[in-house]
Amino acid sequence: MLSAPQSIFAFFRLDPDNACVWRGTEMVSLTPKAFAVLQYLVAHAGQLVTKETLLATVWPEMAVSEAVLKVCLSEIRKALGDVAKTPQFIATLHRRGYRFIAPVTAAAQPAAPGIVGALPHIPVDATPRLTPGLVGRKAALVQLHGSLAKALQGKRQVMFVTGEIGIGKTALVEAFVAQVTAETPLLVAHGQCVEHYGSGEAYLLVLEALGRLGGAPRSEHLLALLYQRAPTWLVQMPWLLSPTDRSTLQRELLGATQERMLREMAETLEVLTADTPLVLVLEDLHWSDYATLDLLALLARRQEPAWLMQAEEHVQLPSGSPEGIMQGSLYGRSS
Repeated sequence: MLSAPQSIFAFFRLDPDNACVWRGTEMVSLTPKAFAVLQYLVAHAGQLVTKETLLATVWPEMAVSEAVLKVCLSEIRKALGDVAKTPQFIATLHRRGYRFIAPVTAAAQPAAPGIVGALPHIPVDATPRLTPGLVGRKAALVQLHGSLAKALQGKRQVMFVTGEIGIGKTALVEAFVAQVTAETPLLVAHGQCVEHYGSGEAYLLVLEALGRLGGAPRSEHLLALLYQRAPTWLVQMPWLLSPTDRSTLQRELLGATQERMLREMAETLEVLTADTPLVLVLEDLHWSDYATLDLLALLARRQEPAWLMQAEEHVQLPSGSPEGIMQGSLYGRSS
């Protein structure tokens, strides 16, 4: 018997076969009627679902009042950590009904332990092919492929590609990205830092990577996620917004702090990678601003599982050392 498709939204997985909702490996408690309401809203995500439709679907041939529906919605919001006035999942349309507003992804297979959603089998080449002109880089490519394999198991990875200027760091990373994107359904976000004088713009490297990703085929999903989870970041990329949305966000975010930006992006990347792996390529990290380094350190240290791999390239000091790859986390502010 085929399993019913499961639905993934944010950190949650709706499991119709078992009539429950999961957050990672933890079951979220819902009564049967509340689960039925949530299931119907998720199945019609983005659409207005009237109160009359919900009552007729969940309580067929029964005379119940709207108060019963409100109790179910309150239970669902409490279980998901949603707030009616500032919803991330269920928006109320006054006197009309409800709309499920979070991005929803279908997944037909059971989720792997410790991570939301289920990733189809993804081949990771244990003996990567060498690109013509890329000589003597087999060991480094094996390391990069091995790091991606761990990331696909939900173990977030940070890889530093180091070496002297002109030794071929960029060519190595480009060859790796070309190989994995040819056979793996993943997202690649690329940002390059440039040498600056004085204080640089906070998070410039990551903003560039997100701005490029915003033009990818999944841009609508990313923009919806940024609007819900990381508005302080989205307002820094005005070219991705309509004039009306840009003006609205700017008014709402007056006084937002850099600490809020850190938290928003850490949570956003975890939601974004709940259904599709992300390779974040950051070039010339040694010229990066301190705020970006703080963000990378936070991403590396967080305990939540994520299909996230950071490949960070920087000039190795002192010069004269051979090119290499180091795996680990950022601690402190030195590049």
